[in-house]
Amino acid sequence: MTKTKAVIYCRVSTDKNTQETSLARQQEELTKYAKSFGYKDVEIFIDQHSGYDVDRDGLLDMLDYMKEYGIKALFVQDETRLGRGNARMVVLHLLQKYEATVYTLNDAGPVVLNEMDTMLLEILAIVEEYQRRMHNAKIRRGMRRAVENGYQPQNNLKNRGNIEGRERKEVPVEEIVQLRQKGLTFAEIATTLSGLGISISKATVHRRYIEYMERLEE
Repeated sequence: MTKTKAVIYCRVSTDKNTQETSLARQQEELTKYAKSFGYKDVEIFIDQHSGYDVDRDGLLDMLDYMKEYGIKALFVQDETRLGRGNARMVVLHLLQKYEATVYTLNDAGPVVLNEMDTMLLEILAIVEEYQRRMHNAKIRRGMRRAVENGYQPQNNLKNRGNIEGRERKEVPVEEIVQLRQKGLTFAEIATTLSGLGISISKATVHRRYIEYMERLEE
């Protein structure tokens, strides 16, 4: 990523032919606008879709592109091009996480948010941070309870984790049963295994445990 690289996002609400002129105008004006800030290399993403929906091909491609290449500058005609209603706040929140600056023609510079928008973004950031902390706390609590009850993951989990980040193909049923016998709930087992690098849902843990117990009864 270089300092001169940015993205441009253009959107109209419908796919009518009359809207194509608006898209062309947005692209032309925003390209000149980006260059006035020194951004010579720009990637353009467009949508002909309602702003109330986040399921937009152009928007999703743009967000993936920004994340992959670390793009920190986005140019739009005005903030409503990013979205309307709740969709707008979701997109602004994601861009905030990317530490990207949104420049708009209407604001003649970085987007200017009102007090309510600023407050909502701050609340979203706080909620997300506490959700992360709570998830990590659940993992630690699950591991602590398991170890206190005699569970030794270093002896029970074979080939746990993977430095290349690939997911395990097999579910460790024996470990699920052991943790369950030590008093952990299915949710705690799922978070505990997650902390050991095994991605598994509470529903899968429950299903595999039931399947195991049914086999014992056969």
